[in-house]
Amino acid sequence: MTDYDLMTRKFLLGEGNNSPSLRSYIQSLNEIIIALKPMTLTEKRRVEIALEHIREIKRRSRKLEEKVLMMEEKLKVLEEDKK
Repeated sequence: MTDYDLMTRKFLLGEGNNSPSLRSYIQSLNEIIIALKPMTLTEKRRVEIALEHIREIKRRSRKLEEKVLMMEEKLKVLEEDKK
């Protein structure tokens, strides 16, 4: 018999997932872009745009993490009320 509650909880909490975090991916990408040495003005602008996009991704991922934490807290409260 499958415990769907347990499967859902593990999925939502990211348990059993050993892959790098989103922050690790963003940091790695940021370091790669910073290490680029643009030769032309066009390449320089592309690097600047890429760095701006990374800043926006960081900002949005932080907001998503905050929402996930808030929802996890609400889930705990609901589970406690259920018991």
